[in-house]
Amino acid sequence: MLSRVASNLCWLGRYLERAENTARLINVNSNLLLDLPKSIVLGWEPIIDIVSDRTTYYANYEIADERSVLGFLLAGPNNPSSIVDSLEYARENARTIREIIPREAWEQINELYIYGDENRQKALFRRSRYDFLTEVIQSVQKITGILAGTMTHDEGYHFLKIGRNLERADMTTRIIDVRSASLLPETETEQSAFENLQWMSVLKSLTAYQMYRREVRLRIRRSDVLKFLLLEERFPRSLLHSLQEVSKCVQTLPNYEAALKEIEDVEKMLMNANPQTLIQDKLHQFIDDVQLGIHQVFNQLEETYF
Repeated sequence: MLSRVASNLCWLGRYLERAENTARLINVNSNLLLDLPKSIVLGWEPIIDIVSDRTTYYANYEIADERSVLGFLLAGPNNPSSIVDSLEYARENARTIREIIPREAWEQINELYIYGDENRQKALFRRSRYDFLTEVIQSVQKITGILAGTMTHDEGYHFLKIGRNLERADMTTRIIDVRSASLLPETETEQSAFENLQWMSVLKSLTAYQMYRREVRLRIRRSDVLKFLLLEERFPRSLLHSLQEVSKCVQTLPNYEAALKEIEDVEKMLMNANPQTLIQDKLHQFIDDVQLGIHQVFNQLEETYF
């Protein structure tokens, strides 16, 4: 397989996953603002930290109010994590490898980009926001289903899955890091209903709430949420599951030893850290180390295959 094709497939998986994740984040934050009491001030700035960086944002906006942050997340200038930009990059990658992926997948990707670009303004208004974001999420899942069900599961498909799961692993760590630090100051007092709502939003950001309740069955607690999102290997959006999926795909490729070594290093770090017991400062350092490890995995893949 040509390096260009492998790279385009990997980035196609990453950009589709990024668009879906950004749509989920906006949706969950919108709902959380409605659930919290008026005395609790919960802004949109943490979302900027999750998907991008403050420097880029504040180079284009003065304040982090709802409308400005939404504009940035939908199609903000110099924001490759915005929904429309991610869909545009996904379409461009798909266009150059149209002969590799099923025609139905290419048509759905093209239609989704057009829908996102033409209807982005809907997300600025609370009345129509949910419908727009749901359409983006469900369309990406439809594309993922088409690719899984109709594309030959050869090297090309494995590069696609590698991209999707690396992006998912990266987003899981970002959400845990920023959400827990910005919204959930540690306290020794009894867990309040407010904290319960916040951790629930973390789970919902990763579409993990229902599966968490099935598995844990207790009230929502920080340690249980961290354990589930980082270490539950049966949950497809957990960090461990995502890393294991990347590992399985990499081992089907030639010359996989160096990339596999990088993945195993991150897995060992995760398994040895007992992350659910870490206090906030140490959790932040641990997440930083994991993100650096994920970055190194991608760098090794680039060096070997792209």
